[in-house]
Amino acid sequence: MGKVTGFKEFIRANPALEPVEERIRHWQEFIIPPTQEELEIQGARCMDCGVPFCHNGCPLGNIIPDFNDYVYQGKWQQALETLVATNNFPEFTGRVCPAPCESACVLSINKPAVTIKAIELAIIERAFQEGWLKPQPPKHRTGKTVAVIGSGPAGLATADQLNRAGHSVTVFERADRIGGLLRYGIPDFKLSKEILDRRLELMQKEGIIFHTGTNVGVDLPATQLLTEFDAIILAGGSTKPRDLPIPGRDARGVEFAMDFLIQANRRIAADEIPEGTDILATDKEVVVIGGGDTGSDCVGTAIRQGARSVTQIEILPKPPETRSDQTPWPTHPGPSILSTSSSQAEGCKRYWAVISKEFLKDKSGALRGIHAVQADWSSGRPEAVPGSGHELPAQLTLLAMGFLHPEHALLDDFAVDKDERGNCASHGYRTSRDGVFTAGDMRRGQSLVVWAISEGRECAREVDAYLSGRPSLLEAKSKARSDVVLEWLR
Repeated sequence: MGKVTGFKEFIRANPALEPVEERIRHWQEFIIPPTQEELEIQGARCMDCGVPFCHNGCPLGNIIPDFNDYVYQGKWQQALETLVATNNFPEFTGRVCPAPCESACVLSINKPAVTIKAIELAIIERAFQEGWLKPQPPKHRTGKTVAVIGSGPAGLATADQLNRAGHSVTVFERADRIGGLLRYGIPDFKLSKEILDRRLELMQKEGIIFHTGTNVGVDLPATQLLTEFDAIILAGGSTKPRDLPIPGRDARGVEFAMDFLIQANRRIAADEIPEGTDILATDKEVVVIGGGDTGSDCVGTAIRQGARSVTQIEILPKPPETRSDQTPWPTHPGPSILSTSSSQAEGCKRYWAVISKEFLKDKSGALRGIHAVQADWSSGRPEAVPGSGHELPAQLTLLAMGFLHPEHALLDDFAVDKDERGNCASHGYRTSRDGVFTAGDMRRGQSLVVWAISEGRECAREVDAYLSGRPSLLEAKSKARSDVVLEWLR
């Protein structure tokens, strides 16, 4: 490392944010980019540790110490080459990833971790600004064709990898624009759609074909795709939301979080919203049920729409502010440790250990509030605390309690097996049907964008091995080890 004592000399400096009162007035990203000097100082904090646990913490296996060191030395193009060797879309992960790599940083044992996420984002943004990223279509085509169903992060990563391998890739998306979760599930203030579009333009110039407005299994039957393509990847995501079937669920104003976010993103894109389908927080008391990232996105969106108040409730108890014995270093604690998102910091009331018992309606059938009670978790299960009943006023409630599994119509149309959780069953990334593969949330269940990209890359490796007739790299290594053992036994 260039600055072996950097972690002793410099403190962690997070990127600055626009003041709350300014950023809630617009929908643009509000992170203030650090200067080159500031970033190089942060890169110097990478501490030349003997075993870089950040590698393991990152689902993509990013070569983090190397690109940190290159940034410290001002070798930005080398940093870019290192970063994109393992990550297809650093501009996405650099914005929306919760940075499990930083949780695994050796420095974080007793000091604030290296600002890995901020450095990653700075590398890729400089690459786009300087014009270092240019279309690189494959020099040779294999003659094999691949269909990718779904254009979220898993589908795009799979398509990108297979296109680089020389296969001809077509991506099918049922929505009117490409991007899936990245376009319609994440607000613009976290991920500007201009960032997504510039990547898609690059992928198109490299030869990937995108078809929008095509609902595979409805508009286009599986039998046709199975005939026309040599391999198919199911990457439609986990889109079936978890519901809350309590009395009053039919009240007007009780909505799924993703329906709210999709419509909000469409409004920003100047799309026409069909009359009578409005889901707006303007001048309403809003309650978000669920404390995860989707709930947080609802909070920030509702505030920008001019909600009168925003409250977020969670059935789980309030997590500790530091690691517990259940989340030791270098594990990523996730929701097991208290954190406050930028949206939650914009003016949201948060309550934990709250059980929603009934949605209360006015005479017209519209939502007027939620009857709730406090939860006692001492037995390990949520039990209502006697006498704790109270009413939360609300004219809009957003259900952000996660997702159960993918929509089964697509899986049924391809006649592939499901696992016990309702996800697409697979051996590795192969489904029960020859030539049909799966990746991302459709296979593993609801997860992070960074995991979806990782899944897409791993799936592409298996598909390439299937199409080429050669074993994948991992299979080849495993066979080599087996051959050595057999030779020794002989």
